[in-house]
Amino acid sequence: MAKAFIIIGSKSDMEYAEKCVAQLEVLKIESDLKVSSAHRHPEQTKNYIEQAEKDGYEVIIAMAGLSAALPGVAAAHSLLPVIGVPLPAALGGMDALLSVTQMPPGIPVAAVAVGSPGAKNAAVLAARILALKHDDVKQALLKHRNSL
Repeated sequence: MAKAFIIIGSKSDMEYAEKCVAQLEVLKIESDLKVSSAHRHPEQTKNYIEQAEKDGYEVIIAMAGLSAALPGVAAAHSLLPVIGVPLPAALGGMDALLSVTQMPPGIPVAAVAVGSPGAKNAAVLAARILALKHDDVKQALLKHRNSL
């Protein structure tokens, strides 16, 4: 079974995470969700990311607003593909978008749109990555694409 690990920076980000989880379910991808702030709980965040890789997750989806360091922190602690979802908090989410996209060379984070569209597209992008290995995900992705 294909597995995606989702991490959000705050409980207030849950509405976006729920949209992502629902989309992952449609695409036949199992997920686990943790809440951990990159700034308030850096060691816990690092442990969650490192454990996700050990537990067989194949992609990480990290969602955060404000300075949006969480996706970059995830990428710094794992070799798994990281998809960053910038969330609206300040400046309409533009600050978070810039934080997610402006990573230093060697620590990439894939970025999607701000907010709900990004949360759903993060699931679809994860499915595209996982479809390379998991035929059931590929079939679900094709079905989803044809339904649009």
